Amino acid sequence: MTDWRAEGLRVFREMLPGVLPDGDVDFHHGFAPELMDIGVEGVFGRLWSREGLARRDRSLLTLGMLIALGAEEELESHFRIAEQNGLTRDELAEVVYHTTGYVGFPAANAAKKAALRAFAKRADNGETTVT
Repeated sequence: MTDWRAEGLRVFREMLPGVLPDGDVDFHHGFAPELMDIGVEGVFGRLWSREGLARRDRSLLTLGMLIALGAEEELESHFRIAEQNGLTRDELAEVVYHTTGYVGFPAANAAKKAALRAFAKRADNGETTVT
């Protein structure tokens, strides 16, 4: 039987290196303490680890959905993940441009700002782009 928590932590660490410490992580503190467990197990463990789509493709889909939702905080992380999963900054710019036709300029502009924050965070952390 698959340990979805362990799988989720493994996938999360591969896509956002250095964000979580090694070993098990205790997310159980503060308000809604189980939310991170749900995300780690359900989203990163069960969805991102599936074989039906490459991580690069999942990143494209995820960015489109998060832009449409206006989920700016999550977008920042997922722009970093998208680079880790092989998307270039030119391709990420195309994602932003393409969303203007479907969810509008304000959403695309907010996504651009989230991407710029993500790129700055990578630079501040000494990370280099994969591509």
